[in-house]
Amino acid sequence: MNKRVGTALLLLALLAAFFVLDLGQYLNLATIKARQAELEAWRAAQPLTAALLFFAAYVVVTALSLPGAAAMTLVAGALFGLGWGLLIVSFASSIGATLAFLASRWLLRDWVQSRFGARLAALNAGIAKEGGFYLFTLRLVPIVPFFVINLAMGLTPIRPLTFYWVSQLGMLAGTLVYVNAGTQLARVESLSGIVSPGLLASLVLLGVFPLVAMKIVDVVKANRIYAKWKKPARFDRNLVVIGGGSAGLVTAYIAAAIKAKVTLVEKHKLGGDCLNTGCVPSKALIRSAKFLSHVQRAPELGMRSASADFDFAQVMERVQRVITAIEPHDSVERYTGLGVDVAQGSARIVSPWEVEIAHVDGRVQRLSTRAIVIAAGARPFVPPIPGIEQMDPLTSDNVWALRRRPERLLVLGGGPIGSELTQAFARLGCKVTQVEMAPRLLMREDPEVSALVAERFVAEGVDLRLGHKATRFEQVDGRKWLVAEHAGREVRINFDAVLVAVGRVANLEGYGLEELGVTTGRTVEVNGYLQTNFPNIYAAGDVAGPYQFTHTAAHQAWYAAVNALFDPFRKFKADYRVIPWATFTEPEVARVGLNELEASEQDVPYEVTHFGLDELDRAIADSEAHGFVKVLTVPGKDRILGATIVGEHAGDLLAEYVLAMKHGLGLNKILGTIHTYPTLAEANKYAAGNWKRAHAPQRLLAWVERFHGWRRG
Repeated sequence: MNKRVGTALLLLALLAAFFVLDLGQYLNLATIKARQAELEAWRAAQPLTAALLFFAAYVVVTALSLPGAAAMTLVAGALFGLGWGLLIVSFASSIGATLAFLASRWLLRDWVQSRFGARLAALNAGIAKEGGFYLFTLRLVPIVPFFVINLAMGLTPIRPLTFYWVSQLGMLAGTLVYVNAGTQLARVESLSGIVSPGLLASLVLLGVFPLVAMKIVDVVKANRIYAKWKKPARFDRNLVVIGGGSAGLVTAYIAAAIKAKVTLVEKHKLGGDCLNTGCVPSKALIRSAKFLSHVQRAPELGMRSASADFDFAQVMERVQRVITAIEPHDSVERYTGLGVDVAQGSARIVSPWEVEIAHVDGRVQRLSTRAIVIAAGARPFVPPIPGIEQMDPLTSDNVWALRRRPERLLVLGGGPIGSELTQAFARLGCKVTQVEMAPRLLMREDPEVSALVAERFVAEGVDLRLGHKATRFEQVDGRKWLVAEHAGREVRINFDAVLVAVGRVANLEGYGLEELGVTTGRTVEVNGYLQTNFPNIYAAGDVAGPYQFTHTAAHQAWYAAVNALFDPFRKFKADYRVIPWATFTEPEVARVGLNELEASEQDVPYEVTHFGLDELDRAIADSEAHGFVKVLTVPGKDRILGATIVGEHAGDLLAEYVLAMKHGLGLNKILGTIHTYPTLAEANKYAAGNWKRAHAPQRLLAWVERFHGWRRG
């Protein structure tokens, strides 16, 4: 028999015996008062035995969460006096509570965390960080039953040793009240009469004290951080935002919309990486490249032949035209019209409340501000591989300046950026070699996702080198070479130009963070409210992480703006529970929530429902019948843990699952929603239908079959 099942059955048997044998009659106030003289005589005759037996009985009662602990605490005062009674009950109650805590953890924690882990993530993080404070507060307030605290805390990450000593300390005040009342047991008429409203209010205030103390500690820490600088008596601005990318623009927009006085500082171009060097240009390039791939697939669509005469430089010029067309959405004029003071120049934080701006026209301006939001973004990371500097490496920042097509392009990196650009340049006629150190592309996705993308790349002529670690670059007789290590041997790869796409690094230098003392690591370190170690300085977007997506930068911006403008009156923790992302290769890859890889790593139980797009009418009609929809759900339930879509327009199709997860809608709701026929979006409904068929109530259907047979006569 499973040990957990055996333990649970034993505990249930003990609890059943307690109630069946009516043992609770010996732990009520009337019985104890009636036998007070007998109990006192027993204690006087055998003091040590009485103390040990009482101690053991108290441990058992609290460990099994039986009713009667309060009455036993009174008995302790009556039999052993205030000092010894307090000592016995204090240790016995803490030991019993810890045993109940451990039993709850042993029997239930794994099940609860696996089933509700995603919903409990924030609570678990809070308990792991400040569990002692929370527990101490609960112990001091007798309104909350102690046995409930014991069992509930067993389901959290708090350490047993912490639970024990905090319980020992936290229950002391309440124990003292009851033991002291027990010394006058004859006068006690009811348990409820022991704690007067005044005393109860005092204990509640005492329970709130740790939280107040935490706030006081935060204030003291803040004052210590701010001690070097003099806070202005008044401020020029409510908010200064450093960086005009997605996070900075949205932060400034929100501040202006709620009538705050805000200055946005950008030293390059508004729109940041997304508009100028990232999302927009890459998708423009991908669109042109996709058209060329469709020309090559003309026979699939019933055409005898098709061709396209293109010039690489013109394609790259189109990319710039797309950027120019979208620029007005992020222009100085637009944001000035919205009420934002836009400063074009370099910002430097010179104190927690002051930002110095070196304008492009040479002016230097110093603004005082109540709060600052850092939205300085990130830049491509160029790894320190020997010889790479001599190769004039391209990155996602400067590749858009190309006007002459490199014949042999080496792409270093198999993540989303590297994969998108690999396919695009291969379709534009470059002989592309993609080098990835890992054993497969898109390592954060499930293996079958990587396999589908890799299969398409190879079919389109990409020289895919997986499991190759770049060790050095060389130039010999005017020819450029990458030397890589693969399967224990050295491999040489010839190329004309190298595009480095191995990740991005946060912009942390050049605007005063180090001089001020803002805590940084790989990013600016922030708490759940996006505050740095300076409570009035916030960070959002790529510079803060943990996700480097334009849409998460905009998502964070709302929290940064609202918290910066309304703290300490109101602030909100950033919510990362439902974050979608997509890789715009062909096939497109989109995901929200957990995939199988992550669910397995996190020990989250799941069921998989799969629908292949080769069965979808619209995909077949479009000659795009490849890919799949894969949904992870709670075992036996339709609650969605995550969804992965691989195929045409996967990023658009994912929105239905993002909405469902955000608002707690299950697959049954998706199945019950009308989807236009014939569309790719029907794939989501068919995936839900597959889940429904797998969970059809077979026993009920058997009875329904009999019912229909009966009706036929």
